[in-house]
Amino acid sequence: MFLTVFLIVVVLLAIALAGLAITILVKKGGKFPEIHIGRNKAMKKLGIHCANTTDRLERENYKPIER
Repeated sequence: MFLTVFLIVVVLLAIALAGLAITILVKKGGKFPEIHIGRNKAMKKLGIHCANTTDRLERENYKPIER
């Protein structure tokens, strides 16, 4: 039972990886999509930064609370 499920999972993963590889090879200029937030065009359009950039911007604009 375990061996059957394991083989099915391996075959499905192989099909998925082959599909990704074929898409990248066939598509002109094909490459993996950029997943890093700092270099993602769609995230830049929305004004979303990575955690490091957000932290740096917050530190630059920090103003202590006066009581």
